[in-house]
Amino acid sequence: MERVLEVELADHLGHARHEPVANPAGNTRNGKSKKTLKGEFGELPLEIPRDRQGSFEPQIIPKHQTRWNGFDDKILSLYARGMTVREIQAHLAEMYGTEVSPTLISSVTDAVAC
Repeated sequence: MERVLEVELADHLGHARHEPVANPAGNTRNGKSKKTLKGEFGELPLEIPRDRQGSFEPQIIPKHQTRWNGFDDKILSLYARGMTVREIQAHLAEMYGTEVSPTLISSVTDAVAC
């Protein structure tokens, strides 16, 4: 998730980290802010990158968002594509760095199946 935020910031600024400033305003990176998203899976601590002018508006996790919306939809999408509960668990750990129990995944998919 943090890598996606870094890519969003690079797109916003017009240059990657350690490259010459490519925007006319001279806007550059300015550290990171800590944020914790809460959801059905528990808490996910993140470091959100900032820019000096404060004009960066992340798209994947908007400013002031504290809840992870749509996480269940991601699980259902993976399940609908034929992934097993264990494969979904491994995928979420790899992509989001969060441990989701097989029981939670089963509960989400069972809720739709009923």
